[in-house]
Amino acid sequence: MAQSRVGAPFLRSGFIQPALAAFGRGDELLCLYAAQGQLRIAMILTKQGKGKGMWQTFQPSQLPLGAFLSDGSVDIELVAPRLWSKLPGLCLGLGLTQLDPSFDPRPADSLKRQSKDYIQTAWVDISGSFDAYWEARGKNLKQNTRKQRNKLQTEGIEPRLECLQAVADMGPAIEQYGRLESAGWKTADGTAIHPDNEQGRFYRQMLESFAAQGRARVYQYWFGDKVVAMDLCIEDSSVIVILKTTYDESYKAVSPSTLMRQTEFQQLFEEQKFKRIEFYGKVMEWHTRWTDVDRGLYHANFFRFGAIPKLLAIKAKLSKQS
Repeated sequence: MAQSRVGAPFLRSGFIQPALAAFGRGDELLCLYAAQGQLRIAMILTKQGKGKGMWQTFQPSQLPLGAFLSDGSVDIELVAPRLWSKLPGLCLGLGLTQLDPSFDPRPADSLKRQSKDYIQTAWVDISGSFDAYWEARGKNLKQNTRKQRNKLQTEGIEPRLECLQAVADMGPAIEQYGRLESAGWKTADGTAIHPDNEQGRFYRQMLESFAAQGRARVYQYWFGDKVVAMDLCIEDSSVIVILKTTYDESYKAVSPSTLMRQTEFQQLFEEQKFKRIEFYGKVMEWHTRWTDVDRGLYHANFFRFGAIPKLLAIKAKLSKQS
């Protein structure tokens, strides 16, 4: 079913299985709904907190969208009553996290269904020539990249972009990524990738799985004999998703990740293999330099009883007052 959802390669087993192994709690359940002999809905659920009676889709921070798939033929609010009796314990509701309206159009709120904004995310359409795309970018981005490249040339530094796709390259690539990221600010907040931590093991296993299918790319940007920026990417037949980016902060003055992305995007436009480059993260100022389009991801909650959202609203109001 995941293979039919073109544009979301991270919902395939090569991503989900390593994510469950690294970040799962062990209480996750695979829930399937079939009608007329066809699988219509598939989702991985986990309990939301303790004693709340709520379940939600498996959602580690590394997964861009919630672990939910639907063929769009079924209104989940109508089939949810069948789910309540199947889940263990008292079940009061279901939360579907980080949904993309490109796949799951945002429903109108009802007595037992509510949705709320999550983030705006950006993408780049690959159409036409790179020259036309680059010409449409802002003046500051074009001027800054030109100045940075001139500075590198003056200093005798030759930049180059390398794209790693082989299974055997993924392990060393994660080690290199970890060295770059561990030297920066992410080490301080504990989110840096390291080959020996859960993040590092997850990304290596996941990228090796995708590389075995020809669907992984690790871009490395070099200044001479030194890697100064990297992108970790996965793909399907329609999109390439940039999952993570890092750079050597000692070269911050020349913005190596920006220079990498310019060359990377130029190659992708020339390749014409994909329709879009997806960022799948909260729109930041730097995203707006590369694109002027975005869309809103959202959460959706389905409740067993209509009174539940009202009680939750009262509880939230009382918590703010206390």
